[in-house]
Amino acid sequence: MSKTATALIVKFLMTAVFGAIVFRPLGNSWGWILTVGMVGTALNYLLGDLAILPSLGNVAASLGDGLLAALTAHVTGWLTPAFFTTFSSLLLFAVLIAVGEYFFHLYLLSSKKVAP
Repeated sequence: MSKTATALIVKFLMTAVFGAIVFRPLGNSWGWILTVGMVGTALNYLLGDLAILPSLGNVAASLGDGLLAALTAHVTGWLTPAFFTTFSSLLLFAVLIAVGEYFFHLYLLSSKKVAP
């Protein structure tokens, strides 16, 4: 397995665990939490890790990833009544993702075998 694939799996697990911590107590199903985790991982990798991180740096990419993850969860809740969010849950999710992504980006930047 490539280093990039391993990094993406770690990124997905981090996003899913943070999603479970925040959204499971609100009564959301594991299926929707994992869906938010998959979509959030894909968007954050494509926009945050490949576009923003190389050009604007770690802090901007981490903040953007947190906001994008919260927006992904909010849109999911807006599109389906089966996924419930609150402002507090979205804010906590954004903060957890931003902090986790900051350290994840440090790993990406230090590894020569992982994109970006």
